[in-house]
Amino acid sequence: MALDGAFLYAVRTELLPLIGGRVEKIHQPSREEIVISIRTRNGSKKLYISANAGSARVHLTEKSVDNPQTPPMFCMLLRKRLGSGKLIDIRQDGLERVLFLDFECVNELGDIVTVTLACEIMGRCSNLIIISHEGKVIDSIKRVDEEMSRERMVLPGMKYTLPPRDDRLNFLTAEPEQMKQRLAAERPAELSKALIRTFEGISPVLAREWTFFAGRGVHIDSDTISGDQLDRLMFAIKRTREQLTEGQCCFSVVTDKEGQLKDFSFIRLSQFGTLMYTKELGSASELLDYFYYERDRAARTKQRANDLFKLLVNLTERTSRRISVQREELAACADKDRYKLCGDLISANMYRIKKGDSAALLENFYDEDCPQVKIDLDVRKTPAQNAQYYYSEYKKAVTAEEKLAVQIEKGEEELQYLDSVFDSLTRAASENDIIQLRLELREQGYIKYAGGKAKPPKALPPIEYKSGDGFTILVGRNNKQNDQLSLKFAEKNDIWLHTQSITGSHVLILTDGSTPPDSTIEEAAVIAAVNSRGRSSSLVPVDYCLARYVKKPAGAKPGKVIFTNYKTAFVRPDTEVEERLRVK
Repeated sequence: MALDGAFLYAVRTELLPLIGGRVEKIHQPSREEIVISIRTRNGSKKLYISANAGSARVHLTEKSVDNPQTPPMFCMLLRKRLGSGKLIDIRQDGLERVLFLDFECVNELGDIVTVTLACEIMGRCSNLIIISHEGKVIDSIKRVDEEMSRERMVLPGMKYTLPPRDDRLNFLTAEPEQMKQRLAAERPAELSKALIRTFEGISPVLAREWTFFAGRGVHIDSDTISGDQLDRLMFAIKRTREQLTEGQCCFSVVTDKEGQLKDFSFIRLSQFGTLMYTKELGSASELLDYFYYERDRAARTKQRANDLFKLLVNLTERTSRRISVQREELAACADKDRYKLCGDLISANMYRIKKGDSAALLENFYDEDCPQVKIDLDVRKTPAQNAQYYYSEYKKAVTAEEKLAVQIEKGEEELQYLDSVFDSLTRAASENDIIQLRLELREQGYIKYAGGKAKPPKALPPIEYKSGDGFTILVGRNNKQNDQLSLKFAEKNDIWLHTQSITGSHVLILTDGSTPPDSTIEEAAVIAAVNSRGRSSSLVPVDYCLARYVKKPAGAKPGKVIFTNYKTAFVRPDTEVEERLRVK
């Protein structure tokens, strides 16, 4: 990803207004995440710091993150050292991926000392280190001993040293001639790779953008670059420097045509052409908040609900196998009429059959041509007993056919229910959502009650949206809430929506007795499509009708309803529309 030293420079610029603020709260949502609330003259701001290898970053955030009931030891240490501390400086050494947050704090003796929080944003080597006024490590969110790294250990009591760094140029301060000389001294390679070895703090995506501009989309090697191309490269670097230093950055996120997040930068990216879509955001913090929250939401949910995912997958596979076996048995029942035919023919020709015969060749008098039918017999049975055997098999097949049809129908309903729970689980945005799904599965008998006196948290309300015409739109978070929303909360003239033949949430437009315009119905249909399994499709059919026509079949599982007098709208799932209409 493109969180390089240059992007961190832009983040530092945004964080400078925090200087002078005081630490209000400190939380540690997970093992490698810290959230520090800093009270400034312009209100309280939340500073998010992550040392996770795949999502290391530091920025302001407005997202709400679930915190554990018992704070971890590192969080307690931070509260002890930084509690009520005053942020006095934010430093960055050149374009290295390290931010130093200096806090003026009071120690145990009542003396005012400076405690520094070093935020090292360096991929798998990312760390968050508390440094005393003497320059020694108080502790770190990741301790690094000799077995992990012989070059640089990070342990309490040791002197803090900067991460190892190569001798590279800072493009914010280096002169053009100096850049050209250093670039010419590099060993021959693709220009973008040579740029990464020449300049500190630039990511591959930034180096490729400079190369793309210099070569106008044509591949360039560092040893074959022409004078005109070199001038264009220097111009691109100069323009990037001005954007950073003068606060004219264009913070953009790149997604593919399926909506998957791919990369981000502080400049507008042209290298992808029409293969990618670009979304611009207002600030570096807003970009990082959006990018990593959206990217990690599914991973975070999967981690917290991994056992539920496994349970649902196992239940689905088991139910599918059972239905498959039942279908095979049902197919075998299709031969039941032959059993009855054999019984009738034996009964009509008992005088021609003797005990001990292994087979009988009898005329089928039910057919006009009376073709001969060969019937297998049990040599140990009398003709009457053989006839009774075939009649018995016929009755078994008839009974099995009736019961199997019912069991297959129930199995298919169970598969649909499990699929709906799985879909809700993939869209769960908080720990509360996961807990409610656990309770639902427990009530349906899929999870055994483990005991315990703790009461489950109160369920969150339905997700609320506001249409462009001012109508309130509600979306159920799970099957139980879908039932409550559609069958108890809804008024008769409210409009109910659901994706056609696709698992998803129930959606309700609160009309208050009026008739909403088509634009509101279309927006609600888009919301229904995004909150369903069809959210990655290009076109999704959404059924809608008045809530009065929605009923629940007797004995149906949660979320299962039937409806009539409906119409169908075909919409494209648009996450941007869904986000814009969502009430925060």
